[in-house]
Amino acid sequence: MLKTPLVVVNFKTYVEATGERAVRLAKIIAGVAKRKKVNVAVALQAFDIYRVAEAVDIPVLAQHVDPLKSGRFTGWVLPEAAKEAGAVGSLVNHSERALTMPEIELVVRRLRELGMVSLVCGRDVERSMEVARLAPDIVAVEPPELIGTGRAVSKVKPEVIGDTVREVRRVNSRIKVLCGAGIASGEDVYLALKLGAEGVLLARAVACAKNPRAAIEDIVEGVVKFKRRR
Repeated sequence: MLKTPLVVVNFKTYVEATGERAVRLAKIIAGVAKRKKVNVAVALQAFDIYRVAEAVDIPVLAQHVDPLKSGRFTGWVLPEAAKEAGAVGSLVNHSERALTMPEIELVVRRLRELGMVSLVCGRDVERSMEVARLAPDIVAVEPPELIGTGRAVSKVKPEVIGDTVREVRRVNSRIKVLCGAGIASGEDVYLALKLGAEGVLLARAVACAKNPRAAIEDIVEGVVKFKRRR
C-alpha cells in the first residue's frame, strides 16, 4: 500500500489543510506526485479522511487511532472507523500525540488485525529500536526539537538517520525507515535518502506553504534526484 521512496505529508490541524482546503491540498499533492512518478501519502485529521480519500487516489493515513475495539468509548478514534473512511493505515506515537509503549503495541496489533499500515514515530535511535521490536510496517525517526523548525534532521543530525536505519534493520530487516523533523526542501529529502532513509515525513513546509504546488514540487524533486543518481 505504501511504496518507497515515500513522501508523507502530515496535514496536522493547520487551518490551511482542514476541510475543503484539505481536499484542495491533497489534489495538488496527488497531481504533482503522478506527474513526477513519486510515491506520496497524506496524513489527515479524522474528520477529513473520508472526503479526501474520495477525492484522490493516493494513500490516506489517519494521524492517530486509539488502541481499542468497538464499544463504550465516546470521543475515541476506532481503527475500524478510520478504515471505513478510507484510511489505509495510521501514524502512531507522533510526538504531538505520544503514547506509552504498551499503547503503541496495542495500536500496532489492532492495525495489523485490520490489514492496515502502522507508521510508528520514534524520537531518537533508542526509541525507534524499541518500537521496531513491535514489528510495525514503518518506523519514522523524528527528533522533536527539530519539528517545525525548518532545520532538517538530514542536515543538523544526519547521524540520527544513519544510526536509526542500521539499528532498526538489525532488529527487523523488513521494517521501512523514514525520517522527519525540519524537512523543508528537496535537498533535505535527497540527503535523507542518501543517508539510508526510505522516505520522509513532513508537514509545515507543504501544508502551510504560500504556494503549495511549488513546495511539493520542490520536495518530490529530492526523490527524483535520488532515483536518477542511484
